[in-house]
Amino acid sequence: MMVYHMGNIVINVSGDLNEFNTNCAMNIMEQINKKPDSVVGFATGSTPEGVYKKLVELYRSGRIDFEHVKAFNLDEYYPIKRDNPQSYYSYMQKHLYSQVNFNPANINIQNGEAEDPRAECAEYEKKIKMAGNLDYQVLGIGSNGHIGFNEPDDRFPGKTHLVALNEKTISDNSRFFNSAEEVPKTALTMGIKTIMSAKKILFMATGAKKAAIVKEALVGDITPKVPASVLQLHTNVIVVLDGEAAADILPLLENT
Repeated sequence: MMVYHMGNIVINVSGDLNEFNTNCAMNIMEQINKKPDSVVGFATGSTPEGVYKKLVELYRSGRIDFEHVKAFNLDEYYPIKRDNPQSYYSYMQKHLYSQVNFNPANINIQNGEAEDPRAECAEYEKKIKMAGNLDYQVLGIGSNGHIGFNEPDDRFPGKTHLVALNEKTISDNSRFFNSAEEVPKTALTMGIKTIMSAKKILFMATGAKKAAIVKEALVGDITPKVPASVLQLHTNVIVVLDGEAAADILPLLENT
C-alpha cells in the first residue's frame, strides 16, 4: 500500500482488492474502537460489499464491537419496499447489520415506503442531530461524480432530500435489477451539507471505470457538476483506492 498526501486529503493506494477491503475495514474499526458509540454513516453499492465482509470477520474475531454504534444509511431508493431485495435496507441487513451485534434501535435507514418523502427527510435530519451528528461517513462515488444520490447539479444540495436520479445513475444501477425500467427514478439521500458535517470521511473507489472521475473529484474544479469535488474542502478525508481507480491520479501523486 502506498500513502500520499494532497492538501488535507490522505490517499491510500492498495495493491489489490483484498488489501483495499482490509484497509477500508481497518479504518472503520479504528474509528469505532476509539469511540464505541460513534455515529457512522454507511454507504451501499458494489464497492463496500467486500469492506463489510471484512468488518464481519473482524467482529467474529472479537476485534470490533457494534453494540453502541449509531448507524445512519447514506441513501435509499424511493419508492421501494423494505423487503425488496434491491432496497438499501435489504442490502445493509444482508451485508452488515444482521451479521454483527448492532442494537436494532440504533439502525436508521430512510423509509422508502414513506407517504410523505419530504417529511421523512426532515425527520431523518432530526434523528442525525439528536444522535450528536455524524462522527464518520463512508462514501463511494458514482461514475458521474455523485456521492450518496447527490447528482450533478447547479448547486450543492444541503440536507437530506428527495432527488430525481439522472439517466446515468439509472443506467449504472440497472445491473442490480432485471431492467432499467425497474430502477426507481427517485431516492432519499443525505445532502452535501449533511455529509460534509461528518467529522471524518472515508472515500472509497475501485476499478478502472472510476479512474477519470476520481481524478476529477480530487484535483479538478470544486463544482456541483461533480458533487464529490466538494470533499476537497473537508479537513479530514481518508481516500482509499485500488490501483485501477488510482490510475489517472497516480502520476500527479508521485510528483508531489
